[in-house]
Amino acid sequence: MKLVKPKKFLGQHFLKDLQIAQDIADSVDACPDIPVLEVGPGMGVLTQFLLPKRRLVKVVELDFESVAYLKENFPQLGANIIEQDFLKMDLKEVFGGEPFVLTGNYPYNISSQIFFKMLDNKELIPCCTGMIQKEVAERIAAVPGNKSYGILSVLIQAWYTVEYLFTVHEHVFNPPPKVKSAVIRMTRNATRELGCDEKLFKQIVKTTFNQRRKTLRNSISPILGKGHPLAADPVFDKRPEQLSVQEFVELTNRLEEALAGRAQNL
Repeated sequence: MKLVKPKKFLGQHFLKDLQIAQDIADSVDACPDIPVLEVGPGMGVLTQFLLPKRRLVKVVELDFESVAYLKENFPQLGANIIEQDFLKMDLKEVFGGEPFVLTGNYPYNISSQIFFKMLDNKELIPCCTGMIQKEVAERIAAVPGNKSYGILSVLIQAWYTVEYLFTVHEHVFNPPPKVKSAVIRMTRNATRELGCDEKLFKQIVKTTFNQRRKTLRNSISPILGKGHPLAADPVFDKRPEQLSVQEFVELTNRLEEALAGRAQNL
């Protein structure tokens, strides 16, 4: 069967370097003995190194041409080729509600959406590895005070330990992307409860980083309201990239208390 032609609208950049594919596949070994779901296998360059690992491997692929290629060249996958849009899948159905490792050479145009879906299913995904745009990987792994530190950093690091494994250059892809790539691994940390209202936590993180050049006092005023006494606290002189995950948790609890008090006084 002829090779699959990369489709720009699907964000496809097929990896050609087999050693890098092997290294990505080996990144799942940090979370042994559970099945693997690979997103966007394309022509199976990563799949071929996952299959010998003696664990159940399923792949999810939206591109019909890639699905046909996988069926012909990887008959051992059988019914474990899922022809769906990963972002629309019910992940509880993939392995009968059992935990699994998520991996892949992720399409750059939806990588952030993939990780938000991972967070929504964090109890099912103790480990996530794979290759993404270098800039996104740097954001996920960034620490407070770093210019790359942002929404993805806080929301993911609240639940996962992030490792930036290695950088991948453009020339090992067909077609070469215009940016460098990186391989990361995210492993669930010990946190089972944030200790705050998770919905409000997400709202505060997103609201403040969407106006990251402003101090918290200004960016958070739509939530807290202007002139609230709490805003006089020195923490509100800071910008969001200066706060750790735990400080965002503490800020959420303080805002929740302030909002509850305001509601009682109405």
